[in-house]
Amino acid sequence: MRDKIYVESEIGNLEKILIHSPDDGIGKVVPSKAQDWLFEDIVHLNVIRKDEYDYYILLLLYFLDPQKIKGKLSKVLQNRDFFKPYHPDFYNSDKVIEIEKLLWDILENNNCRIELIASVIALEGCPYKYLEEFKLYSPHQLAKTFISGISSKNIQYFPPIPNFIFTRDIGIVIKNYLILNKPAKIARHREALLAKYVFLNHPYFDSIRKNIIELDDLIPSYFIPNVDVEDEITLEGGDVMMISENHVLIGVSERTTLGAAIELMQILFEKKIVHKVTIIQIPKIRDYMHIDTIFTQVKRNIWVLLGTFKSKSEAETKYIFPNYINENIKEQTKIWQYEINKKMPINFDSIESLLKDISITDFKCTDPITIIYSGNDEYPYSLREQWTDSCNLLALKEGLVLGYDRNDKTIAAFKNIGFTIIKIQDLLDDLENDRINFDNLNNCFVMIPSAELSRARGGFHCMSMPLRRKLIN
Repeated sequence: MRDKIYVESEIGNLEKILIHSPDDGIGKVVPSKAQDWLFEDIVHLNVIRKDEYDYYILLLLYFLDPQKIKGKLSKVLQNRDFFKPYHPDFYNSDKVIEIEKLLWDILENNNCRIELIASVIALEGCPYKYLEEFKLYSPHQLAKTFISGISSKNIQYFPPIPNFIFTRDIGIVIKNYLILNKPAKIARHREALLAKYVFLNHPYFDSIRKNIIELDDLIPSYFIPNVDVEDEITLEGGDVMMISENHVLIGVSERTTLGAAIELMQILFEKKIVHKVTIIQIPKIRDYMHIDTIFTQVKRNIWVLLGTFKSKSEAETKYIFPNYINENIKEQTKIWQYEINKKMPINFDSIESLLKDISITDFKCTDPITIIYSGNDEYPYSLREQWTDSCNLLALKEGLVLGYDRNDKTIAAFKNIGFTIIKIQDLLDDLENDRINFDNLNNCFVMIPSAELSRARGGFHCMSMPLRRKLIN
């Protein structure tokens, strides 16, 4: 029997997911610190919750845990306490899992509580006298303070961690193993600490505790000759995709170093977790951040991709943006594919070539392979919509994906290949009134409002940490 935590694809039916709703800390981001905290702008907290993210939670519940929401939609839309972890009306699902609630749970344990308080104080450089003060906090008050950054006395001990909504980056499930992240940016270090304590102490993760993997600072640079490996080991989940049964993709990006990619590959091979690892090095610029900001999988034979990374034969046929920019990006993009018993890697000339090979080799696709390009590959919309996460989609199941409503030309490209486009509000109403069910939702793009969410610089792929998916037949 598979563990209750198990992932071996990006498109198998989602069964369990770890999320974090936008918390009060997002409403405390100030302009002078926004970029330090990895935000491009300050966002409107009430809008990002009520008009945008809450719809995401509702859809996840209908898909994964319908008894929590079925028959209650109208009431829930009027009573927002349903989304608050500390309110009696909180949905509290064991399939749509709020990490703040898990943090609260482990803080009920006094030993864990004291240890985590001391760890946070040390990490943030707070005076040690705060240890005694924090001991007086209730578990939920302490969890909220660790995340939102300001105590109930309105004293700023440390800043908020507004990126905690991007749960993809705090850990990666590869089959029945959980890889802890090592974030590149100081703004995310407390996230990693809190997540580590949750994964190592909460009973929900008992079944895979022996399979939790943490990278160290060893740098086995001999794997890739004539390449300088960074001294620091940093890894974020947006750069790791458990793509098929025995194949993992690891990005080397602004946030994940080559040393970390090599070390993770070594571990996966030594433990025989997978047989194939592809390392994808992309330009280290804010625009691309992680590999999941430039491509995600929709079906076995369908992908969404930023056209900048298309195959050479395709790139020569269509103008994207000035050639000198395009050529520079191609020079910085390198792809090495390793197999466990082979010494030399296979190289691919583009990400598009790699994706097509995955469809053919890993998924044995005989149907035509379709690449949907960001912004329908029209300049400048391709770049504008990639910036607002047109390529950062979450598949609830194969062919049912969630994305932002603002990326008009990308959505039109989906429609052009036969996808049904549906607004989240209409879908929820149809699900509530039994006019549709998920079995009938195939080749469907669900649009979720995104005026504020998109300004946080992450899509639904970023805002999800799948804990379990069904196996792909």
